Amino acid sequence: MKILFAIQGTGNGHISRARDIIPHLKKYGELDLLVSGTQADVSLNQPVKYQLHGFSFVFGKNGGVDHWKTFESMNLGQLQKDIKTLPLEQYDLIINDFEPVAAWACKLRNIPCVGLSHQSSFLSHKTPRPKRIIPHWAELVLSSYAPVKEAVSFHFERYDEHIHTPVIRKEIRDLVPDNKGHYTVYLPAYDDVKLVKVLKEVKDVQWEIFSKHSKKIYDDGNVSVRPVNNAEFNLSLATCEGLLTGGGFEGPAEALFLNKKLLIIPMMDQWEQQCNAEALRLLGVPVIKKIGKDFVQKISDWVLNGTYIKVNYPDETASIVENLVKKYARA
Repeated sequence: MKILFAIQGTGNGHISRARDIIPHLKKYGELDLLVSGTQADVSLNQPVKYQLHGFSFVFGKNGGVDHWKTFESMNLGQLQKDIKTLPLEQYDLIINDFEPVAAWACKLRNIPCVGLSHQSSFLSHKTPRPKRIIPHWAELVLSSYAPVKEAVSFHFERYDEHIHTPVIRKEIRDLVPDNKGHYTVYLPAYDDVKLVKVLKEVKDVQWEIFSKHSKKIYDDGNVSVRPVNNAEFNLSLATCEGLLTGGGFEGPAEALFLNKKLLIIPMMDQWEQQCNAEALRLLGVPVIKKIGKDFVQKISDWVLNGTYIKVNYPDETASIVENLVKKYARA
């Protein structure tokens, strides 16, 4: 059996999860990998057959998407060409982790494709959304960016039948959690200079910032800044007291698994992150809308009074992959 696994390369969560899923997929046939996108800081550590430009959103420095750089990075002609020419007919099973090129190629050619992603959990109306009028365009982005009709999904809780708890990477499961008192920070949509300025005001706390926007390591008072590095981030997370991060999925899930305090600042105008933040809020995790005038006070309160949320995230990756292959592989 020939299998294609198409993976989104914007952000680090998709790549990190794929590294644990790939060995299980290889048990069932010849596996080819496709990655599109330009914003990941971690590597797949596997041969990639199709490395495509895709369609990526570029992280800004003030809490949201950098729309101009996103526009500059677009190559719609190449995207259209890749969708038309991707040789999908040779595969018996196509699995998609929110990757637009293969998803749209399958849709336009009426080729079966199954989602294996966090984003596909939003196919269910039971998945939490903020309690306000849902922007039609926002839901349209989630459903149309990498469209699939069938899916196996992941979220913080099992909100529906096709939704499982998160895939926690083996390298995270193998960590021995400790508490050395520092706080780990990963807010890729904020400039490290801005973060240092405000976090320095929270005294008697050591902050370890992992920044997409800094190429060098430096210290400023009680704040240390370093470029994103998978091994260093894992060590910092394993030994921290808490994680201050955005409204992504894998990072908060791993912090909860390691029983760390968690504080969320979702990206502005990013509907998926707003929805993730609402799901975490329902679990008891505090959420801050943005870095505003009262930010230092809210951070200080979290440091002093933040609580730990208990979760149960069993290792089900092998059985999830096995059931997916048995259900969706073409005879």
